[in-house]
Amino acid sequence: MPARPPRLKQRREFRRVAEKGRRAARPGLVLQALPAPDRPLRVGFTTTKKIGNAVVRNRARRRLREAARLLLAGSGIEGFELVLIGRDATATRDFAALVGDLRGALRQAGVQPAEQPAEAAP
Repeated sequence: MPARPPRLKQRREFRRVAEKGRRAARPGLVLQALPAPDRPLRVGFTTTKKIGNAVVRNRARRRLREAARLLLAGSGIEGFELVLIGRDATATRDFAALVGDLRGALRQAGVQPAEQPAEAAP
């Protein structure tokens, strides 16, 4: 089972990523990514009261943490600070679709390169 990546926890860290980072929006989440050379990958999670009560917000954060753990732990991605923001659909979206949203957002933000097409055999 992959270990979870280190976390962003302080407000100033979240604000720095929001102000200087790149954004990628998907139906299930919003990703903010800030290159941080010579640092390990760190991830933060947030949800707002707009998406629902505490139960809904906590469920959305748990689902984002699990999706990030599956995709990022052991991926070899280094030198980024990421913030995953929950949306209305995060708590109820199919989990496979949520993981796909995260994968696409990472690619769009330039955190994870697009998969290379297979080379044709001569």
